[in-house]
Amino acid sequence: MVPISAAEWKKSSRSTDTGDACVEVAGLAAAVAVRDSKDPDGPKLVFGPAVWQAFATEAKSGALDLS
Repeated sequence: MVPISAAEWKKSSRSTDTGDACVEVAGLAAAVAVRDSKDPDGPKLVFGPAVWQAFATEAKSGALDLS
């Protein structure tokens, strides 16, 4: 398993260059971690693959849009 301290973080393509609403994701061996790029040493959320896939499917479909 890849420890979260050695994770390779990827910034969301939807994040802006101004630093607003920046989210980074890292694939771990058996999970996906998410953090706020403005606070890389702060808390991280870790999700199992099935939960992350369900979230990604809903997000891509627009079901989670706030507008």
